[in-house]
Amino acid sequence: MILFTLLALFFAAIVLWKRARRPLIICMIALFWLLAAGWLTAPLLDLAQPNRQSAAPAAFAPRTAIILLGGGTIYDDDDVLVPPRDVLARIEVSAQNYAACKRTAVTCQVIVSGGNPQRHSATEADTYLPYLLRHQVARSDIVLEKSSRTTYENARNVSAIVGRSHYDTLILVTSAYQMPRALLDFRCFGITPQPLISSARHARLGVLPRVDNLVAAEIALHELGGLAQFHVYRAIGWF
Repeated sequence: MILFTLLALFFAAIVLWKRARRPLIICMIALFWLLAAGWLTAPLLDLAQPNRQSAAPAAFAPRTAIILLGGGTIYDDDDVLVPPRDVLARIEVSAQNYAACKRTAVTCQVIVSGGNPQRHSATEADTYLPYLLRHQVARSDIVLEKSSRTTYENARNVSAIVGRSHYDTLILVTSAYQMPRALLDFRCFGITPQPLISSARHARLGVLPRVDNLVAAEIALHELGGLAQFHVYRAIGWF
């Protein structure tokens, strides 16, 4: 959406300022080539993902909760609603740590936080549930939070759940690009979970443009914009 808006602004400027049409066209082509070929996408990802992997393995306590943040849903070729690739990594990491947690902890639960911001046929939490069950996560240990539409709402709604349950430690599982903003949002509600990065985005540098690089650039710009918005809202007292 951010790149589409940028492209629309370029086209509007080209139409309105006829005398600057040629340099605007050159700038637009150069900018989108740098993004699609990875040369500008790579530094954007470096800014959005200051840490591409977890600093240390998760530490479990007698009462542990693993928080799995939603990351959308998509329809596959058979028109079935499924988790995106990044979310599949979050599910796998959550399940692996759940299994390790169960070997040492008295209580270990997975809190799946994700509503339906895309207005698909099911919420993120409901869509991810069967995948957790296939990874041998017990249904009785899964808590579904199905109303969050943003990362801020993830933090707000999960904080209400964990506040009632008195966990000894919380582990936050999400992708590297979402982790900085997620930690800031959770801290707004007095929660400092252990960050556990499930995957990271990488740019593929080259000459030919790649759709994956544009997708990664869109994600990086979205997260950087979200971080800027957080600090602006904090400065004016909204957070």
